[in-house]
Amino acid sequence: MLTTLSVIKADIGSIGGHVAPSQRLETAVRDWVHERAHHLVPDYYISHTGDDIAILMVHRHGTGNREIHHLAWSAFQLGAEEARAEGLYGAGQDLLVDAFSGNVKGLGPAVAEMEFTERPNEPFLFFAADKTDPGAFNLPLYLAFADPMNTPGLLLSPNMSKGFRFVVMDVSCTTGDRIITLNAPEQLYDLAALLRDPERYVVESVWSRATGEQAAVVATSRLHNIAGKYTGKDDPVLLVRVQMNFPATGEILAPYAIGHYVAGGMRGSHHMPLMPVPLNTGISYFDGPPLVTCACFCVHQGKLTEPLDAFAHPFWDTVRTHVAEKAMEMRKQGFVGAAMVPMNELEYTGIVEKLKVLDQQFTMRPEAVAAHAG
Repeated sequence: MLTTLSVIKADIGSIGGHVAPSQRLETAVRDWVHERAHHLVPDYYISHTGDDIAILMVHRHGTGNREIHHLAWSAFQLGAEEARAEGLYGAGQDLLVDAFSGNVKGLGPAVAEMEFTERPNEPFLFFAADKTDPGAFNLPLYLAFADPMNTPGLLLSPNMSKGFRFVVMDVSCTTGDRIITLNAPEQLYDLAALLRDPERYVVESVWSRATGEQAAVVATSRLHNIAGKYTGKDDPVLLVRVQMNFPATGEILAPYAIGHYVAGGMRGSHHMPLMPVPLNTGISYFDGPPLVTCACFCVHQGKLTEPLDAFAHPFWDTVRTHVAEKAMEMRKQGFVGAAMVPMNELEYTGIVEKLKVLDQQFTMRPEAVAAHAG
């Protein structure tokens, strides 16, 4: 029997600006899911990362199921009402339309789903990021599934040494899902050429070439593609199956020790390092730094174990200190150069209108005009 993991995540209200949802808000979402899950969802887990609430569900209904998506959508709608009643900031921010249309994709929330046949032991990791976009997972997935310097299993495991298949999406395309499939290691340079631009090209999923099984899936929606204007960063989620024919848990986690620079932070318009933090951590410095959490699970016959907080280990304290230092160093540049995201990302903010006005005020010096005329 096939098992489906669905995680749906949204920012529907926060205390004190973009910090964290209130306990009342999160409880309202949890109670709604609990009362209506019944036999539809045998098990679920609800948490927050920064100011986003995520609903992880285990079920047997496959990906894109209307009832599963409606359960999450209705929970977020109720939560948004609670946020308005409390006067929370950004109530219903990620709910970009009024009516549910059968699937939450394209409606605002981040969605990642995969369906598979459970192994006798089925461990997986659930990552959630805040104040960044889906491209934040490009480098960790590349290192974990394609680089033997990070993942010795690519050398030591007979099945893993056959490589992995990456499905990459062009998230700048607004007319549909524009994708390319590349095999590692043969097309490693092609993959690198795309992933160097995480604002446009995003890893959507990873698959074992030895078995054909899906290893990972990323929420790839871009909010500004839906809303047509800047509405906040996309705050993606990631599901990764681990062990046996897939990288070990430690191989998946290792890249997050880098604290690599990602787009996000204040108004989603800056480059800041990604900080791995414990579950249910809020936002702080400069509306960031961009955060990522990781809950480790096993699923067995449709039931989840309790979550293990991967980034609560003392090792990550040192990483967090290093990431904080990187964040402060980058912020010393203010708005200059690499500290801010490229203009194609800023086009959804007010600076574009300002530049249009300023452009009309430029003049050519008379001598330049004369020289050109001559």
